[in-house]
Amino acid sequence: QVQLAESGGGSVQAGGSLRLSCQASGSTYSSACMGWFRQAPGKEREGVAAIYTDGGGTRYAASVKGRFTISRDNVKNTVYLQMNNLNPADTAMYYCAAAGLRGDCYSGSDYVDYWGQGTQVTVSS
Repeated sequence: QVQLAESGGGSVQAGGSLRLSCQASGSTYSSACMGWFRQAPGKEREGVAAIYTDGGGTRYAASVKGRFTISRDNVKNTVYLQMNNLNPADTAMYYCAAAGLRGDCYSGSDYVDYWGQGTQVTVSS
């Protein structure tokens, strides 16, 4: 079993920044990707960003591209999401995700193998 532990959420004013962290622990599961989803009240969970083990490629939702940066420290088994120029539309519960070769960390919730417990991000205007 793999555990994903998130940290770094909080409240910030529009234009501010936050950095989320997600550390993986547990079995020797080797993820093909790690990523972040978010879910606002009354909305579906959506992929925000993903980083792939093979080659280090990344994907971003159009709404965050240019503002958010995903990175990974393979030694620490940790993935980060640097969020800059936040706006109220970014307010949501953010979930760390991991998937193996048959899954994906961006396309949709059904493709994710493991989830973190979530960390709240609130952006006020």
